[in-house]
Amino acid sequence: MMQFTATQIAQLIQGKVEGDPGSVVHAFGKIEEAVVGQLSFLANPKYEEHLYRTQASVVIVSDQFQPREKVNSTLIRVPDAYSAFATLLTKYQELRTQQLIGIEQPSFIAPSATIATGTYIGAFSYIGEKASVGEGTKIYPNCFIGEDVKIGRNCVIHPGVKIYHQCVLGDKVIIHAGTVIGSDGFGFAPQADGSLQKVPQIGNVVIEEGVEIGSNTTIDRATIGSTLIRKGAKLDNLIQVAHNVEIGNSTVIAAQTGISGSTKIGKGVMIGGQAGIVGHITLGDGAKVNAQSGVSKSLEPGKAVTGTPASDYTQALRSQAVVRRLPELEKRILELEKIIKDLQSYS
Repeated sequence: MMQFTATQIAQLIQGKVEGDPGSVVHAFGKIEEAVVGQLSFLANPKYEEHLYRTQASVVIVSDQFQPREKVNSTLIRVPDAYSAFATLLTKYQELRTQQLIGIEQPSFIAPSATIATGTYIGAFSYIGEKASVGEGTKIYPNCFIGEDVKIGRNCVIHPGVKIYHQCVLGDKVIIHAGTVIGSDGFGFAPQADGSLQKVPQIGNVVIEEGVEIGSNTTIDRATIGSTLIRKGAKLDNLIQVAHNVEIGNSTVIAAQTGISGSTKIGKGVMIGGQAGIVGHITLGDGAKVNAQSGVSKSLEPGKAVTGTPASDYTQALRSQAVVRRLPELEKRILELEKIIKDLQSYS
């Protein structure tokens, strides 16, 4: 099991040690549960009370944090405790998986496929004709990589992922178990006799560098051209992305969201869980869509919406406040009506 001193950890995250620089940790722990030998962090002020009772040997905190009581743990001060902890977890994961190299059997790799050095291909995986896999990429067992798929360097393809023909993944892409990339878009042409003729989907999916896609998400290939997931976007589990959708840089989308065809989503957009977005609209850069919202019209940059149909977030909150007061307002109206009636009886 790997062990690190507080000094070594501080060097990794460019932090400053406050306490015993020789404190040793070999595992991670939540601040409210950590024991001796574990590393934890404090980012949310509501967990501060746990810091004074935790048994964690080392705790990462913000430069600005000022403890109100004595702290027994060694502290490492950094500008952003949460980001620093995330960096450590990433490095730990890299160390844990770097030993995975080689091609396990049984697996199938087409003669025309190109597999770079330092890759890992798990058992029962299929790599199709003319596919290419970049250096350092890990493809876990039971994956399907179709014909002419291009996968960049240092990607992680978790078990059971299916990537259809001609799709393209940039470097450092992470795709979690059960996700399907490049399935047919939902395109059918109504016929005079009432039947539906399938429209062939001959485009592909392009996923740029640093994208992460959760489990059991589906991203459909374009009818013509490409469905695009831009650099650094993060998609949760159980998301449906339809054909010819474009998702901008560093956009985050929570679970069970559905995005209809040809919608363009800008950079830095935040979409809550179970949101539904109709096709052929645009969500401007930095737009925010609350959970369970139904977006039927384009949104200007920075616009925040909620509800179905989605409306301005602030106005919607005001409307909700009025709705909560309706019983009280009804009572007052009835009282006023009684007063008016009484006054009329005296006239």
